[in-house]
Amino acid sequence: MSWRTLEEKNPELATFGVSRLHGQVAYLATLRQDGSPRVHPMTPIIGQGHLFVFMEPTSPKGHDLRRDGRYAIHCAVSDTGGTSGEFRISGQAQLVSNPELRALAVRLAPYSPADRYILFEFSLESAASTVYEDDRVIHQRWKRDD
Repeated sequence: MSWRTLEEKNPELATFGVSRLHGQVAYLATLRQDGSPRVHPMTPIIGQGHLFVFMEPTSPKGHDLRRDGRYAIHCAVSDTGGTSGEFRISGQAQLVSNPELRALAVRLAPYSPADRYILFEFSLESAASTVYEDDRVIHQRWKRDD
């Protein structure tokens, strides 16, 4: 399911996700060829119902995703108390070859992606947030309907 599906099914969670991910450093977990996890910093791009990530063509994360598209993304946290909250998603990534989608990602990016960068679009299977307010912990979860 696309980011748009999250926006339609759980707009509050999607809005929080945009605030914690779009144009921010976040952490992408992929699977190495031997099945062990690998974590990479990256900068997600979210807009018009899509979640994109540009990367160097030689990046280990790109090699991992081309071989096995499963991923998890977690936002960076602002401090040890998690003041800004946490947001995480998982799903499948696909290499984008469509020039119109690439042009959209370039327009949405808060930076200027190099022409050599490859582009992935990330579909979502689940999304979750954790917000810490006073002494309360507030969780929201969404999972794709099959």
